[in-house]
Amino acid sequence: MQSKTKEFKKELPRHLDNDIMRRNIAKATWLSMQKREKVVTEIDDWEARREEAHLIKKDIVANLFDYLDQFEARAKQQGIVVHRAADAAEANKIAEQIARDHDVKSIVKSKSMLTEEIDFNKHMIGKGFEVIETDLGEYILQLADEPPSHLTGPAVHMSRVEIAKVFHEQLGIDYSEDPEHLTITARNLLRDKFLEADMGVTGANFAIIENGGVAVVENEGNARMCMTLPRIHVAIIGIERMIPRVEDLGLFLPLLCRSATGQKLTSFISMIDGPRKPNEYDGPESVHYILVDNGRSGFLEDEHMKEALHCIRCGACYNTCPVYQNIGGHAYGWVYQGPIGAVITPQLLGLEAAGSLPFASSLCGSCSEVCPVKIPLHHLLLYQRNRVVKAGLAPSMEKTAMNQFVRVGKSPKTMGRLGKAGRFFQRLLGKKAYVPGWSKSREFPEIAENSFRKWWRDNKNDED
Repeated sequence: MQSKTKEFKKELPRHLDNDIMRRNIAKATWLSMQKREKVVTEIDDWEARREEAHLIKKDIVANLFDYLDQFEARAKQQGIVVHRAADAAEANKIAEQIARDHDVKSIVKSKSMLTEEIDFNKHMIGKGFEVIETDLGEYILQLADEPPSHLTGPAVHMSRVEIAKVFHEQLGIDYSEDPEHLTITARNLLRDKFLEADMGVTGANFAIIENGGVAVVENEGNARMCMTLPRIHVAIIGIERMIPRVEDLGLFLPLLCRSATGQKLTSFISMIDGPRKPNEYDGPESVHYILVDNGRSGFLEDEHMKEALHCIRCGACYNTCPVYQNIGGHAYGWVYQGPIGAVITPQLLGLEAAGSLPFASSLCGSCSEVCPVKIPLHHLLLYQRNRVVKAGLAPSMEKTAMNQFVRVGKSPKTMGRLGKAGRFFQRLLGKKAYVPGWSKSREFPEIAENSFRKWWRDNKNDED
C-alpha cells in the first residue's frame, strides 16, 4: 500500500469534515469498547494475564532470531517449506515464484495487514494472477478500491448506503441496503472463487515455536477455507508473531478476542501444521511460510521501540483513541493507524516520511490501559516525538514558539501582562477570537476574568 503519511496534516481537514465517516467510526468504536468492557470484567485475573503475556512477548523479542530458527526447523519437520524475506519486494517475489512453480492462476486470501503492508495484491495482480479478498470487509474494499481503515473492521468507516452503492455499481446487482441480502450476494460469489482457486493466502495471528504451526483467528470461516480448499497454502507471517507453545493459546486467544471484538472467542480458530497427509481427505498439497522482516529487525536496535513488537494486532487502541475516533483510519495515510500505527509507522517508513503521526495523539494514556500485552503506547508516542524533534524535523515556527513560551513562562511579570492583554481582547472580540491553525477545529479557551495572582493578593490575609 502506497504511503501518504507525508500529506497527513494537509489531508486532515478533509477527514474531519467527513461527518458520515466520523459517525460510523464513533458508533463502531463505542460499541466495541462497550462489549470489550463487559467481557473483560468477567475475568478476575485479567491484569495478571496481561502481565504474563507481556513477559512472554518480551522474551520472544529479546531472543527473536533464535526462536525464528527453532520455529523454522520444526515447521520443516512437518513438511512445510519455509522462506525468509528481508523486505516487501523479496516477500512478493517469493510468493510469485511459489505461484509460478505450482501453475497457479487464481488466489483467494483472508484478511492480513502484512499483505497490505507489502502490497501483495498489487504485485500479484500486476504479474497476471487473479487475487480475491474473501473477508467480507476486505472484499467490499477491494470492490471499492479503498484501503482498510481498521485492523479488525477494515470497512468500519463505510455506511450501509455506501456499501450498497459499491455492490450495485461493481457487481451489477439491484440496489439494496439490506445487510443480509448483500452478505448472501458476496457469499455466493466468493464460494465459486474458493472452489476455483489454486492458492490460498493467509496471515498468522500466532506462529507456534513448539510445533512449527500457525493459528488464524476469524469470524467468517473464509480463512479456514483459504487454508484448506486450494492446492497450495501460503502463510505470510511477520517475524514477531511467535509464541512458545500451543498451550499459550489459552492465554493469548482470550486476550486477543476480548480486546479486538468483545467476544469471548471468535467463531473460527484454525490451526495448520503441515500439508495433507496420505491418509487425509482434505487440506493443501503444499504449505509454504514466508517469514517477513520488512524493517522489524530495526526495532531490536532501540530499547524503547522493542516493545512495539509485542503487538498482537487486536485494534483496541484504535477503538479507545479519541483522535482515531474523529479522523478515522485513512487519515493516517498507511496500513497501520491509531496509536500503534503512530508509533510503528515512523519506524517502518522513516521519521521524515511519517514524523507527523506521533503528534496525532492527546496522550490520554487510554491506549496503554486497554492494550492486552501492556505496550506503553503513550510513552512510545512521546519517545517518537522526541526523535522527530532531535532529528530537526519539527516545524521551525513550532520550535520558535516553544522557545518563546519558555522565556515567557520564566517571567511572572510577562505572564501577568499577557494575561491582562488576553482578557482585554476576549472582552473586545468575544467568540470571534481566532488563532490560525487552532480555531477551525477547536473553541478558543476562555480566560478567567481575574488571574490567580490577583486572587492571591486579595485573599492572602484571610484567616481561612
